[in-house]
Amino acid sequence: MLQSLASLANVNVEFSGAYPGWKPDPDSEIMHIFRDTYEGIYQRKPDIMVIHAGLECGLFKQPYPNMDMISFGPTIKFPHSPDEKVNINSVGHYWQQMQAILKAIPVKTA
Repeated sequence: MLQSLASLANVNVEFSGAYPGWKPDPDSEIMHIFRDTYEGIYQRKPDIMVIHAGLECGLFKQPYPNMDMISFGPTIKFPHSPDEKVNINSVGHYWQQMQAILKAIPVKTA
């Protein structure tokens, strides 16, 4: 759509900066840690889904394809727009979850 609009206006346009996708592993070690800590804090199973967020993980997966990772965060509405909002209560929940995950990650020995 942007290319078509630029063409109509006789403007040259160049697109760059695309993020590579990544496929989360629902049975990975970090996913199990996430689920266990979530259930421990909130006494219910988390809703785990793939959404258009957390694309930065794709940047890490390219050079480190075996890296175990998840993406989670506070609830954000209307991202990347002037109307972007974050649910303040969800920031506290995210922080509590992050701390629990970091404490639960086992130390790896070589």
